[in-house]
Amino acid sequence: MKTWTLRFAAVFTLLFCLAPGPISVAQKNAGRILARQTPSFVSTAKDLGPEELSKQVTIYVWLRMHNVDSLQRLVQQQHNPTSGNYRSWLTREEFTAQYAPTAQEAATVQRFLAAHNLNVVSVGERNLYVKAEGTIADVQKAFHVQIDRFNVRGETYRSNTSEPVIEGPVASLVGRIGGLTDYGFKPHSRRPINPETGQPFPPVRLSVTTHGAFFAANCFRPPQSVAFSTDGALPKAFYTGNRYGSNITSSAPNLPPCGFQPSEVQTAYNLNGVYAAGLNGAGQTVVIVDAYGSPTIAADASVFSSFYGLAPLNLAIYQPGGPPAFNSGWASETTLDVEWAHSVAPGANIALVEALTNSFDDLDAAILFAVDNNLGNVISNSYGTEEANLGGSGFTYLDDLLLFAGSLGISVNYSTGDNGDFAAIEGFTDVSYPASSPYATGVGGTSLALKADKTMLFQTGWGNNETRIANATDSHGYNTPVVPPLNLGFIYGAGGGTSAVYAKPAFQNGLPGSFRLVPDVAYLADPYTGVEIICNTGSCSGSGNSLAVYAIGGTSLACPMFSGMWAIANQKHGSPLGPATQWLYTLPAGAISDVLPPSPTFDVLGFITTSSGTTTESAAQLAAPLGTTTPFFSALYNGTSTRWYVLTFNTDSSLFTAPGWDNVTGLGTPNGLLFLTAF
Repeated sequence: MKTWTLRFAAVFTLLFCLAPGPISVAQKNAGRILARQTPSFVSTAKDLGPEELSKQVTIYVWLRMHNVDSLQRLVQQQHNPTSGNYRSWLTREEFTAQYAPTAQEAATVQRFLAAHNLNVVSVGERNLYVKAEGTIADVQKAFHVQIDRFNVRGETYRSNTSEPVIEGPVASLVGRIGGLTDYGFKPHSRRPINPETGQPFPPVRLSVTTHGAFFAANCFRPPQSVAFSTDGALPKAFYTGNRYGSNITSSAPNLPPCGFQPSEVQTAYNLNGVYAAGLNGAGQTVVIVDAYGSPTIAADASVFSSFYGLAPLNLAIYQPGGPPAFNSGWASETTLDVEWAHSVAPGANIALVEALTNSFDDLDAAILFAVDNNLGNVISNSYGTEEANLGGSGFTYLDDLLLFAGSLGISVNYSTGDNGDFAAIEGFTDVSYPASSPYATGVGGTSLALKADKTMLFQTGWGNNETRIANATDSHGYNTPVVPPLNLGFIYGAGGGTSAVYAKPAFQNGLPGSFRLVPDVAYLADPYTGVEIICNTGSCSGSGNSLAVYAIGGTSLACPMFSGMWAIANQKHGSPLGPATQWLYTLPAGAISDVLPPSPTFDVLGFITTSSGTTTESAAQLAAPLGTTTPFFSALYNGTSTRWYVLTFNTDSSLFTAPGWDNVTGLGTPNGLLFLTAF
């Protein structure tokens, strides 16, 4: 394992929005308004008042690239077999000569910042940004903005309240100002929730004397019948249907809820034939970009590889902004990304780029660092934010960077999120950016069930709902039925849907509508049919100092899995394939497995008898699939208590799984060697 600490700055942010706030006529006449750079939450969140004027902040001034229209055309030609530019990837020097800002332009920006009492820290690669530090007071004066604090769903963020204005010779050079807000990207990993506590299932301490899985691989058991009553009297209830998870008294290797080890997922997704053909990612590097990273990732991933019988991991860690602070949520994310990219492509190198924070600027800077330093041809990113936070901008400055990567033959992949259509948290439907960018590959999620031999029983779209049907066992040994059953609603589900920002890209011409659709492809994501990771509890739980096994999922699992598979595709092809989206929609039948609704199903049914009579609880009532008519799969479930629930699968908010492309799983999941031989 190698570690580099490089004083590197950041790129640009993505929070665009709204109509400009109040800007005086004098300001308009004196400079250029940078439109759509006010976060959307400014119009709805509670304003807590001005930010402290003496507070030190970091600002990123993102310079405008040259000839962007020409670069867009070139990238299209690079994927057109009839073009003379087909698969003729640019060199970094060619990009600089034709598209990058000049050193003189960057110097002009530096002079502007210094003149406004902002201390220039560094200039980014290819002169794409200038990083500076200063007080809130100086930032407000430099860009003619007011910066306040806002309460956004219980969390406090700073933000400009109106559009920034920039004056003088620098005005025509600047695309956007990053750092006016500290709102940032969120990780897309999820752990299964224990309904007894409302918290994730606890990890299990790793015993190095054992080998193999800890959580159950048999997620779904044969149908079962259960009866509930109140001390043997009315009300009474009777339910019958599939059973999810192990008994609450079960021990390793069958702990509830469910979690697969690498060999089980490799078998399920037909990867053993891939490895037998000599394809395992050798000679390739999967680049993983995460905020904060994990202080124990090298040691944890090494134990993971050894414990599950994988090839030794060749991991290089980069910290382009300097050593990051500690964040346990992102440590879990980082561990999942590294260990499961390695699980799919055990022969590939892993380059982990740890961004200083989860700000848009720092994470985008990490991508720029990876692209410019030629770390690998596949970049995996398991995070995002609601597209509405972009304010409707049709072409952001991260898209410029993704174009830069694509022109070099690099695929930049993003997870699509874990909140379905976002309606449950936002009150309106949305998709996750950057997965929705036409210059990125969006990776959605599935649920997975295995046969006894670990081959696939079925997979379907990831979306979970939950209903409580009985209370915990009382002192007399009875479970009192919940009358009527308590609908706990939507838990998690893969993100997807229709972009409100981007027109439909050419690679999706065969799909309906006129806007970008996400996702493009999918892999395992459901934390209730998730995977195991090994992590030091001090990193992934924030306390203690022991190795533990966690059950986990989210589209943060799907994205590194697909990125590992795309690295193997690059190996098979023998040269960089470029962005995956440009290939996925043209592959022959069988290369991608279409993900369908589960069929046939034997869903949970119930009968409740009270003094007024007997009622039938239908599967639809118990599933509570938020109005969708898509077929689903439901199962009886305990969690870790004697309470009883009905847990459903393929109930993803308003999204649905269907034959062909769908807004939960995209085109489907790569089908092992058939996927690779298509190249």
